[in-house]
Amino acid sequence: MLGERIVEQYLGAIAGSLLIIPLYLQRFDLLVMFLVFTLLLLAAMYLFSLGPLDQLIFRLGWQVLGLIYLPLLLGHLVLLRQLPDGRGWVFLVLFAVMACDSAAYFVGVTCGKHKLYPAVSPKKSVEGGLGGLVGSCLGVWVAAAFFLPAFGPGHVILVGVLIGVVGQVGDLFESLLKRACGVKDSGGIFPGHGGILDRLDSLLFAFPLAYYLARLIS
Repeated sequence: MLGERIVEQYLGAIAGSLLIIPLYLQRFDLLVMFLVFTLLLLAAMYLFSLGPLDQLIFRLGWQVLGLIYLPLLLGHLVLLRQLPDGRGWVFLVLFAVMACDSAAYFVGVTCGKHKLYPAVSPKKSVEGGLGGLVGSCLGVWVAAAFFLPAFGPGHVILVGVLIGVVGQVGDLFESLLKRACGVKDSGGIFPGHGGILDRLDSLLFAFPLAYYLARLIS
């Protein structure tokens, strides 16, 4: 059983890594074909390597979620960078997410009174979330001044609020996954910071949004 789990993990890691290739080539037909064949391979693997039947649907579900959640979402960074103003948009997302996280933390610590979503993340507050939106707008404003000078005030507010919202949703979703798994941290590479996913959770949701916003605005 342990050997089967290791095979599943390696298959998921390899498939997720290869997923970046059709995204980089912008061959979305290949992307769909790759996802279909990966799903077929997973189905065959689970069919001939049953294990406990009561755990099968959960193992398969986590495999499929892992393939979509991390590689497909984060892969939008590649698509975003390839746009004409992609470099500026990448910096904009980084500035917005970092400013959102910092503002949400400091406002939450100093002024937070109303819990935002205690069932998933007990320490987050409504006040901190609103402060994060303001911080995200400030981050977009700074990044736009350096990298996207064509941005007007309306663009700053629209993009700042949207990235601030989806970034915090991404943070909450990752917290939800950790609670579902019964773990405090997603990994041990960054001690005290919750793991790699805790550093990427907001970006996983922000990069896809930024990519489609960039295509819409441009």
